[in-house]
Amino acid sequence: MKLKFLALIAALTCGAAYAQSVEIRDAWIRTSVPGQKATGAFMKITAKDGTKLMGASSPAAGVAQVHEMKMEADVMKMRAVTGGLDIAAGKTVELKPGGYHLMLMDLKAALQKDSTVPLTLLFKDAKGVESKVELKVTVATTAPGAPAAKAADMPAMDHSKHKP
Repeated sequence: MKLKFLALIAALTCGAAYAQSVEIRDAWIRTSVPGQKATGAFMKITAKDGTKLMGASSPAAGVAQVHEMKMEADVMKMRAVTGGLDIAAGKTVELKPGGYHLMLMDLKAALQKDSTVPLTLLFKDAKGVESKVELKVTVATTAPGAPAAKAADMPAMDHSKHKP
């Protein structure tokens, strides 16, 4: 039992989490301020076998959804992904600001820098088998290993119209 616990701690400390054939790396959640109702969660997901990221949940938020941001006729649009986000076998999909990401909405409290937030990712493989990856994700202002950015350099993300 003690050995299993130490192995789990080692895996989380290394910045990666595994569930069957899915690997999660460099996960982080953007900080929020009191009164802010939404923020984003970002990470790199690699699947040994093809799978789909179907959704997420966290006790820190009332709602967690897979979202996509993309340009449409010179307007940046954001919307929930329906039917899951494909993770092709052997390929890495990066959830990042300005692209695919997890939206944490109806935040229960402000998310402070260097705190951790429990996050559960829900996957479904090609055979319809569901699995979960449970993470403790660090809250940060920038991605792990990224240079500190000035606020003016950050992409604007207006989340005021999101409804849980």
